[in-house]
Amino acid sequence: MSDVRHVLVLPDRDAAQEAAEALGEQFALDEEPQLVRDALAGEDDAEDAQWLLVLRDENGRLDARELDEFVREWDGWREES
Repeated sequence: MSDVRHVLVLPDRDAAQEAAEALGEQFALDEEPQLVRDALAGEDDAEDAQWLLVLRDENGRLDARELDEFVREWDGWREES
């Protein structure tokens, strides 16, 4: 087993929560994605935060291209790790 993770970056909390729900419906996940607030450097305002969905993929079952297409529906992107 390897420690493979995918990080999806979303523009706001609502988009991240919607995407997290849809992830479970579209992809067979072993566990719920972790939702993390990522404040931009020097900003304290929640409006200036991106939201991350962190997906563990120990078995390498998730296709990066499919995740790229999926997250674009919410104006987000997948970070390369």
